[in-house]
Amino acid sequence: MALTGSLLFWTFMLLTSAVLFPVALLIRGVTFSFDRRLRFLHLFSCFWASLYTWCNPLWSVRIEGKEHIDRHAAYVMVCNHQSLVDILVLFRLFVHFKWVSKSENFRIPFVGWNMTLNRYIRIERGRLSGNLSMMRGAAAALGEGSSVMIFPEGTRSARGEPAEFKAGAFELAIRSGRPVLPIALHGTSAALPRRGFILRGKQAMLIRVLEPIAPPWPPGTDAETLRTMAHGRIAGDLA
Repeated sequence: MALTGSLLFWTFMLLTSAVLFPVALLIRGVTFSFDRRLRFLHLFSCFWASLYTWCNPLWSVRIEGKEHIDRHAAYVMVCNHQSLVDILVLFRLFVHFKWVSKSENFRIPFVGWNMTLNRYIRIERGRLSGNLSMMRGAAAALGEGSSVMIFPEGTRSARGEPAEFKAGAFELAIRSGRPVLPIALHGTSAALPRRGFILRGKQAMLIRVLEPIAPPWPPGTDAETLRTMAHGRIAGDLA
């Protein structure tokens, strides 16, 4: 049953992506001249991704703390990472941001092409030049008023609690003077394990947006301070 349901899910994703990517191309073309930050295209991408949680009868997604998001602010959004499902679930926020994602994801047919259309930010893992390019791209996005969404663990955690956070997101916050917005995801690893593509049974998932860590920060605050604070808040929420 799990195998059959998984095949249906991934087939539905493939077929709908093939249909919706041309729509994304059309939106990009129509809005290109006046939508500098590609907000309309990202909003459509939120709808596209949300289809897969809305249409799965075994999944439910609840959002708490969305009042902590000021739609006129640009944040360095940081979230724990447990599963591929995290990406679909976070789109349910329907707020504007640019993903920071490994370069391999941009090569996925339809989905990855849409990431390129949205000017999401690539990172070449394991390469210093790739990290520097990512930091420049993320800083530019923040400078134009777009939030950036980063998984600071770098990869999916094998445990329920978040692994150690990498420093890049917090260096970005210090350099740009933008607030860090911690987000705790619950239940996604139970919906789809870290390894494999076989979906599990009925699962309730929760996005909890925590209070921003906003400037002005106390004197002496550095990237390490922000990293410790963000990790502590997310880990505490997951405990």
